Amino acid sequence: MLRKARTEQLRVGMHILLPGSWRKHPFLRNRFRIKSQDQIRKIAESGIVEVFVDPAQSTVPVPLATEDTGPSLDELAHLSHEGKVVDPKTQAPPEEWDPNQLKVEALTAAIEDQSLTPQEKAQAVYQHSMGMMERLVEHPTSENILTSKQAVSAITDLILSDDQTAKSLLRITSHDFYTYTHSVNVGVTAIMLAKALFSKSDAHDLHELGAGFFLHDLGKVKVDAAIINKPGRLTDREMQRMRTHPYQGYKMLAEAGALSEECRFIVMQHHEFTDGSGYPKRLKGDEIHIYGHICGIADVFDALTAERSYKKAMTPFDALKLMQQQMSHHFDRELFSRFVLLFQ
Repeated sequence: MLRKARTEQLRVGMHILLPGSWRKHPFLRNRFRIKSQDQIRKIAESGIVEVFVDPAQSTVPVPLATEDTGPSLDELAHLSHEGKVVDPKTQAPPEEWDPNQLKVEALTAAIEDQSLTPQEKAQAVYQHSMGMMERLVEHPTSENILTSKQAVSAITDLILSDDQTAKSLLRITSHDFYTYTHSVNVGVTAIMLAKALFSKSDAHDLHELGAGFFLHDLGKVKVDAAIINKPGRLTDREMQRMRTHPYQGYKMLAEAGALSEECRFIVMQHHEFTDGSGYPKRLKGDEIHIYGHICGIADVFDALTAERSYKKAMTPFDALKLMQQQMSHHFDRELFSRFVLLFQ
């Protein structure tokens, strides 16, 4: 039996069912287990006052203060799992879904929804993109990698065809530095730069570029989470392990049958610097493909504008200023100048 609970009663570990459609909240699914306080905050910020909690699938006790009651028929009519109406007889989706399978219907719906303003569409696409990448990081199967590439193609088309929504996407990037938020931020900004550089040329596959930009850090799932999330400088041994992630990402894409030439350049070269101080191969100047240069600039910019436990987030202006004054030897000068223009 599902129990009704107020938002302030929610705890990490509760398995919940959210009311309303995908437009009402920033999550890819209506039914999921809460994994962080940030998810609870997002539920409250969405204006959701009450949800349903499934005690049987929760990993923490459900407070006795919650009312032991199933959803009403009216409420069930508005509960859905990625567009599937919940069966009032079972109070669960009518068919089981694989919890490891990536679902992108809500993201696709947001992209195609013509009733949304550019700002609303940008917000919905951004939130669902983060949900997609978070899910991919949790379950990086070959099937999910291929599904994510298809979804990124749709995001790329949106950025290429809708200037207003694209500009709004650039303005609402999150400052949280998780692998999935970083992937979306770098994906959006790098696609924007590629659009400025290549939109009038047929020589570049922008869909594959978009996929490479979004998946550039996929190999981090093979690195110990304690290293990824360490609040401070890595030791030499930890840095050595971190520097394996480009090759790990390369291998994962190859094994999934998703490794295009564009993705290969991006995943393997996004940490290479013009002066040869990068990794994994310490390439210099023209040895680095332009696609690797583009992703590298977007990668450093997002790292600077993200808030970490040991540093505050920099404003875009301050980050660009620092990159220009102290890190110019890392980047292709012309590409960096074009990148700066995105924020003017």
